Amino acid sequence: MKHRKMMITAALLAAAMLPAVSSIQAEYESHEKMGIPEDVDPIHSTYIPVVIKESLQSTMEKDKAMKAEVMARQQTLLERRYDLSDNPSEVMMSAERKAVQQGVRVKLLQGMTWEKLSTMSPSEIREQDAFPEGFLPLPHAKHETGGQVIPPEQIKEINNLEQRNLERFDVEFDLPNHLLPEYPPPIFLSSRPDLGDVSQGKLLSIRNYYEIMHGIITPVQMEGLRLLLTPFPQQQFNQTEDRKVEEATLGISCLDCHANGHTNAAFHLNPDTRPHVARFRLDTVSLRGMFNQQIHGSKRSLRSIEDFTEFEQRTAYFDGDHVTAAKKGVHLPDRTSQVAMMAQMQNMFDFPPAPKLTVFGRLDSEKASEKELRGEEVFFGKGRCAECHPAPFYLDDKMHNLRVDRFYKPHMSNKKWITGVGPIKTFTLRGIKDSPPYMHDGRLLTLEDTVEFFNLVTDLKLNEEEKEALTAFLRCL
Repeated sequence: MKHRKMMITAALLAAAMLPAVSSIQAEYESHEKMGIPEDVDPIHSTYIPVVIKESLQSTMEKDKAMKAEVMARQQTLLERRYDLSDNPSEVMMSAERKAVQQGVRVKLLQGMTWEKLSTMSPSEIREQDAFPEGFLPLPHAKHETGGQVIPPEQIKEINNLEQRNLERFDVEFDLPNHLLPEYPPPIFLSSRPDLGDVSQGKLLSIRNYYEIMHGIITPVQMEGLRLLLTPFPQQQFNQTEDRKVEEATLGISCLDCHANGHTNAAFHLNPDTRPHVARFRLDTVSLRGMFNQQIHGSKRSLRSIEDFTEFEQRTAYFDGDHVTAAKKGVHLPDRTSQVAMMAQMQNMFDFPPAPKLTVFGRLDSEKASEKELRGEEVFFGKGRCAECHPAPFYLDDKMHNLRVDRFYKPHMSNKKWITGVGPIKTFTLRGIKDSPPYMHDGRLLTLEDTVEFFNLVTDLKLNEEEKEALTAFLRCL
């Protein structure tokens, strides 16, 4: 009888394992369905491993040994794609701490010109492999791992203010500082436009936020700001053996990336796509003007800032895996109190002043130059920009698919599967000169690059004079 029970138990266990085995086999047989190369392992394409069998010390030694190779690989990619030189314009960002970079930085194939490229059809460009590499989706600096990567200035300042180390042992920030937003960003509040920049030239942190904002914001907003500045566990910054920082840490805060309610260009991978190789790099978007935006998240189309605030802790913080989040100590703010307060504070971050714009968001002809006025004509006319970016806030609260994959063949690049990304939310263009790099993944380094991108992808046929004028107009926003 005992032997028979053992046999039945074994049979039941085997039967229970069949779906898992079948599922794994199905994943192996579905490379073609997923559209990824055969040598890319699709196992764990939905979930991140929860049980880690390797010690932190072992992982850290391997990652440190590979770090130089990883960063050299990314640097080679960037230099092949872009001109990374420091070429400032005469236009300053809003706090006048940094000049806006100028010039087209995306490199073309030898012998190719923008004029010649604009005469070719998408299929011709695809077949001749002539699409500029800098217009392709940009891989994460270490795409096989992903996770949040913080710029050096932010790492240094948070270390000084809070003695909290945001430096990963496996990867570094990959873009040069002159191509990033001014730091620290100025803070403009919709509740106190009369005060201008209230940052005092400082970075908000959990150590100084009260003294900087006391007497300016309400108690509800102050509590919301405290929560936005409080570090909570995140996939790479936490206490577990599969973290990517040497010392166990409390985690990361919302404003470690959205510095001063704006952005410092920190990046990670979007949480909404699987398998991992198909996820795309996500550049930190500014929180300015959130009070007037109706959808949030590049892919998720969340319909309120409260939804976004609540679910960021389960999604972007933990690569879109709520199981891993539970393991590492996810912070689940209360919807009726904490989330509401965090949302209230986010809704206070305003756009920078735009002195050349009227109350309707159009140029004041008495203040704007002839070139800027010509650029406005292009924006609302031949350039068709206003179809997705209407005044006065220069967004339409919709998601659009530019179908950029018409121009190139899917392929692997630095551990990322380069393929179509589908619809992405429209981002506001107000204050756009303050927010480099551009596009959802930061693939475009300057506004000139952005104009060239849309001129090609949407077949605008703008001439050089029109492109220069359009860029001048964008800097007025």
